Amino acid sequence: MSEIPMHRLPAHWADALGGKAIALAHDDERLAWAELDAASNRLARAYRRRGVRENDFVTVALPNGIEFFIACFAVWKCGATPQPVSAKLPKLERDQIIDLAQPSLVVGVAKQEHPGFACVAAGFRADAESSEPIAAAPAASFKAMTSGGSTGRPKLIVSATPAVWNPEQDFLQMPIGGSVLIPGPLYHNGPFLWAMTALFKGNCVTITTRFDAEGTLRLIEEQRVELLYLVPTMMQRIWSLPEAVRHRYALDSLKVLWHLAAPCPPWLKEAFIDWLGAEVIWELYGGTEGQGATVITGPEWLKHRGSVGKPNPGCQMKIVSEAGEVLPAGEVGEIFILPDNGQGSTYRYVGAEPKAIEGGWESLGDLGYMDEDGYLYLTDRQADMILCGGANIYPAEVEGAVESFSGVRSCAVIGLPDADMGNIVHAIVDAPKGGVSEEALLAHLAERLVRYKLPRSFEFTGQPLRDDAGKLRRKQLRAERMRAE
Repeated sequence: MSEIPMHRLPAHWADALGGKAIALAHDDERLAWAELDAASNRLARAYRRRGVRENDFVTVALPNGIEFFIACFAVWKCGATPQPVSAKLPKLERDQIIDLAQPSLVVGVAKQEHPGFACVAAGFRADAESSEPIAAAPAASFKAMTSGGSTGRPKLIVSATPAVWNPEQDFLQMPIGGSVLIPGPLYHNGPFLWAMTALFKGNCVTITTRFDAEGTLRLIEEQRVELLYLVPTMMQRIWSLPEAVRHRYALDSLKVLWHLAAPCPPWLKEAFIDWLGAEVIWELYGGTEGQGATVITGPEWLKHRGSVGKPNPGCQMKIVSEAGEVLPAGEVGEIFILPDNGQGSTYRYVGAEPKAIEGGWESLGDLGYMDEDGYLYLTDRQADMILCGGANIYPAEVEGAVESFSGVRSCAVIGLPDADMGNIVHAIVDAPKGGVSEEALLAHLAERLVRYKLPRSFEFTGQPLRDDAGKLRRKQLRAERMRAE
């Protein structure tokens, strides 16, 4: 089958599967393929009346729900590019993003929110419009994701992939006409890409308002889910459930579990492999920019424990020292990526410049090393590395050790200034009040970490440290503590 414009895919699957076949499930709401096609046609006409034209950006500030998908398909039907942002984004941050994007329409906010820009509020319907399709060429970019915001100046990452798709192409181990569960926030690239790809391939896509550990297992059973998207934070919360709860639900339909967006502690990954089977567990490392990625299966990981896999076809990766030298196997440096079609062939930034070296190799700011077989291992983000007494300490390693202690839900490790050592390791631990003893935790860590990597101070909190997309804002956490001193 050849490529089909994304805006025609709802009609394609309504014809192939039957108009009443379910495309989307959210809480108690269901939407059939024919309904998705008709609703997005009506909305596209309303968007056109408000000035949306081909290759415009349309900012979509809607929460997880069926309305989000109808809006995105309506944008594609206008020949425009959806630019999702969090529905909970503070207005100041949204102002900065809108100033960058200059969208022709902002969806999900009241009219008075952004003077000078056309806006429609959440819940906007276009029932009076015709459900017939409108003519539009596919957008030059099918998505424009946002990065930055609360951790720095925002930027847009505009995909170089046009809004067309071949439903039969193999991609992400995605089934055709099956059942897929996406419990992550759709304004993040991973959940957006996995959810949309699942729809492009005719799957029934189940989404959740927010992540719930037991609820995820229940949905796998109820929806006979074949493919699941998770981040390590979600995996940790599921694993923290009582064993009886984890084994209460039938998960035999699950063929593929993808995890990505953050490093996964090896003990946690091994636990999921033992529970669900190595062949079910898949991991991807890469950026929204799409210059390149690695993928590793469960059986491969057992032979290369801790790795995120080999570079995929279509890209090259190398490890570079601070002096700009290519490092041999086993030595930690900055990861640089080059797509086979050259720099800039997969994306463009709005509001930023890539970090690049000679030849167009680009870095996402991650540190790691390659083994002798060419498998990549992540250590941490370059900006988050702690220099303590002349030694490099990677927070992710310490966090993984802390999170392996019973009762710990999540952990953030940061460096705080110290007159003697330069920096000391400070651990912020999310655990139930009184549920974790600092002495017992230190004893646990002493068995897993060399002495200089042990936290010198602990801070216990009942607040989650990672969001539902698995993102950990160490820079922000450190800045807050520096201001408090």
